[in-house]
Amino acid sequence: MGAGVLCGLLAGAFWGLVFLTPRLLPAFTPWELSIGRYVCYGVIALMFLAPALRRTLARVDRHDLAAMVRQSLSGNIVYYILLAYGVQLAGIAPTSLIIGLLPLLVTLMGRADHGAIPLKSLAWPLATVAAGIACINIDLFTHSASGASGRSLMQNVAGVVCAVLALLSWSWYTLDNTRYLQRNAKFTGGQWSALYGLTSGAIALVMGLVGLLLFAPQITGAAAQATGRDWTLFWLVNAALALGASMIGNQLWNIASRRVPVTLSGQLIIFETLFALLYGFVYGQQWPRPLELAAIVLLVAGVAWAVRKHAEVRPAEPCLLYTSPSPRD
Repeated sequence: MGAGVLCGLLAGAFWGLVFLTPRLLPAFTPWELSIGRYVCYGVIALMFLAPALRRTLARVDRHDLAAMVRQSLSGNIVYYILLAYGVQLAGIAPTSLIIGLLPLLVTLMGRADHGAIPLKSLAWPLATVAAGIACINIDLFTHSASGASGRSLMQNVAGVVCAVLALLSWSWYTLDNTRYLQRNAKFTGGQWSALYGLTSGAIALVMGLVGLLLFAPQITGAAAQATGRDWTLFWLVNAALALGASMIGNQLWNIASRRVPVTLSGQLIIFETLFALLYGFVYGQQWPRPLELAAIVLLVAGVAWAVRKHAEVRPAEPCLLYTSPSPRD
């Protein structure tokens, strides 16, 4: 099991980089960041599927295609646009902590599924999470009011709203993906991940071409270049993110999922949040403030506590937790 935990930790290290990218490329909009990342991922997915592309596509029906499109939007493109807006408007720490509630929210959203536990059993974990959310918001808006963050109150509010919407988008994707693959076993997790990665790339490419046709001066014109838009760095960072977070990170998560108990896998996703925070604090060359530190402890404890409650109440039944057969892309 130790190897599984190590793979989960390394997957979290790769996934945490997702939160740093909007800070590394501040001259680009979240729309451009999402399009760039998923065009790169689509190319990598195409290379992965190339040896068996014709046979794999022949098994795709219209229901599969509809599922791939909605999951590509909710779990990839729209999710990442909202995440990038959250980071640019509110910062890495609030955004990563809010999205770090994913295992708990998936549990709550899936409570009608087989194996779900009564909501009252999660009362104390939810209270712990609520305290953590209160800490990060008090810190965020107090820091904003003092003028130390360089962001206005409305920017912070908008950033928090985007982070919450990103959390909802990815949680809905996780449930939809899990339920769809449980009903349709003709694809492996790796095949499905590559297929909807390919779909994400196609959607991102169309969005990019339309955007280029409609807003070419704003994207490549002199005014845009004056903002420091380095397109070489843009494609290098997004290619590295697609390879690291979407391919290597996913394969590490697949290994971890096969080697650790289901209930433990829900706790391993905390590594993504912790690495995102680590990267953010290192990049910003600062230590976490007291309320940020309190929020980290409370949110991590609350999510882990909720996962443990699930294991204690129904140890013999399968539970719907953060256990998507197709991992984060």
